Amino acid sequence: MNFEYVPVEKEKIPYRFSIQLGIELFDMEVRYNETYDFFTLDLHRGEETLALSERIVYGVPLFQDVYDDRFPAPTIIPQDEAGLEHQVTYENLNETVFLMVMNQ
Repeated sequence: MNFEYVPVEKEKIPYRFSIQLGIELFDMEVRYNETYDFFTLDLHRGEETLALSERIVYGVPLFQDVYDDRFPAPTIIPQDEAGLEHQVTYENLNETVFLMVMNQ
């Protein structure tokens, strides 16, 4: 299994960007809740909204609760390669914890 990362530029939050996942192009919008220290993602394909305010939780595949055939083929899981972290925070996202795209 190989993987790549979904880049998150924290200094731009909130912001929207396009990303190719599998063979399709998606738009993701990243937001941060300062009060409770968590991130959310919106996922769009073209004009269609697939998910709103999906919370980024360490070790939990994104969009698993709403997944159907409109979603990207690869699974995206927030985690660190060393296995030392246990949660996603502002300090560790895109530093030690990454949104890993699991290609099989």
